[in-house]
Amino acid sequence: MTIKLHHLRPAAGSKSTKIRVGRGEGGKRGKTAGRGTKGTGARKNVPARFEGGQMPLHMRLPKLKGFTNRNRVVFQVVNLRDIERLFPEGGQIGIPELIAKGAVRKNEPVKVLGDGNLSVKVEISANKFTGSAKEKIAAAGGSATEV
Repeated sequence: MTIKLHHLRPAAGSKSTKIRVGRGEGGKRGKTAGRGTKGTGARKNVPARFEGGQMPLHMRLPKLKGFTNRNRVVFQVVNLRDIERLFPEGGQIGIPELIAKGAVRKNEPVKVLGDGNLSVKVEISANKFTGSAKEKIAAAGGSATEV
């Protein structure tokens, strides 16, 4: 005889009868049906998020607006007017020279902005330049090099 799908049965002792909760005082879990006595938890239709009167989680959490990009690059900015003031003689200007003059902090990228005018020839090397800064440096006879 071949075994067919309708012949399959669970192993003996592996199945137990379902506990019928709240079906009278004679039942195994009758009367309060394992819900304790009174209180919100004993009632019907209590939301799953209810915390017994404690301040709910969705109200305890801070209301954050937007998000913070962890990969954002923050540049130390230097305007052309600062370069004009710090280096009146012009010449070669790099990030170490700007750090020595106190224009920027060390170990952070530097961006040169085009605010102000430049009357001396400077050869600046920095991480970034704005378009107007490049134009004004070139107009003064200097050069802007991105490192």
